[in-house]
Amino acid sequence: MAAADFQIEDGWPGPTLRLSGDWTATELGRISRRLDEELRDRPVHAVDLTDLGRFDTAGALAIVQAGNCVLPASAWAQRPGAGRTYAMVERLERESAGPARRSAGWVRTFSKVGRGVHDILDEASLSMAFLGRLVVASGAALRPGRIRWAAWFSQVERAGLDSIPIVASTNFFIGAVIAYLGANLLTQFGAGVYTVQLVAVATLRELAVLITAILLAGRSSSSFAAEIGAMRMNQEVDAMQVMGVNPFQALVIPRLAAMVLMLPLLTFIGMLGGLLGGMLVTWSELSYGPFFFVQRISEDPDMGTHLLVGMIKAPVFAVVIATIGCRQGMAVSGDVESLGRRVTAAVVQAIFAIILLDALFALIFLELDL
Repeated sequence: MAAADFQIEDGWPGPTLRLSGDWTATELGRISRRLDEELRDRPVHAVDLTDLGRFDTAGALAIVQAGNCVLPASAWAQRPGAGRTYAMVERLERESAGPARRSAGWVRTFSKVGRGVHDILDEASLSMAFLGRLVVASGAALRPGRIRWAAWFSQVERAGLDSIPIVASTNFFIGAVIAYLGANLLTQFGAGVYTVQLVAVATLRELAVLITAILLAGRSSSSFAAEIGAMRMNQEVDAMQVMGVNPFQALVIPRLAAMVLMLPLLTFIGMLGGLLGGMLVTWSELSYGPFFFVQRISEDPDMGTHLLVGMIKAPVFAVVIATIGCRQGMAVSGDVESLGRRVTAAVVQAIFAIILLDALFALIFLELDL
């Protein structure tokens, strides 16, 4: 067995390609790249097959792909069998691997936009279908005898109670930052006392519920998608359907109920954490004690409205977080790559939906003068 090799000899009417050795899959080595470089600008008119050993489709493909070289049938007169192999590979390569036509730049741009719009509409359609099935399953699952209390309490603990430390600490630091900014800016105008109102309004009305929802979107929504997606990969969801168990009632409803129950509580804890952080900063920076801080808040008649506005948003955000997480989990196919994409999509879509809904709530409450 001899390794494949070649030589290009100049002559009349053109260069001659001399092949030697075995042009097979096991003996080609890196000859294909070198042949392509040599024949790129030198069209071959004849082939010398005197020293050619064995020849298979791999060797024929190497010659076909080298510098767009096309040899006539007469060039293989010395080895008709090798000529037939070359002709077959050349025909298949020409029919199946022709050069792709590149469309104009604006065509590619519109094509990408069209695919993006199609994907968005398709995702919206599937989400609406999932929401419809969820509404039907919720109505059937609210019967006292069909509530899965063990699953409910398990999800309440995992999605809600275990989140208390991160929610409280994050809102604490957010409240402290708002107080620092208010103290630095408002004292320049002799209005440092209004730092208390700034912290209270920002925390009660917007920041507590928004920060808490975003934290749970990253923590719980991804967890829901990963857990249900792993069950989809292992065909556990299909097994539940075979046994007559509704996956929505067993997997989705407990998670949805846990989020609806716990997000308002976590929001309230976040409000307390934010107010505590703001109170400590105003105490240390402006020398306003805790009693003064609490008195300023309690004497403001609008604080109850701000608290109500923040608490109204919590159940809506909870439904969005749980629904998106479970929806992406149910859409996982049988591979790990799909699981990763769906978990990422759950977090991104949940955070985007929360911010969008918060903006809509702001417009609605502005129109209602709340």
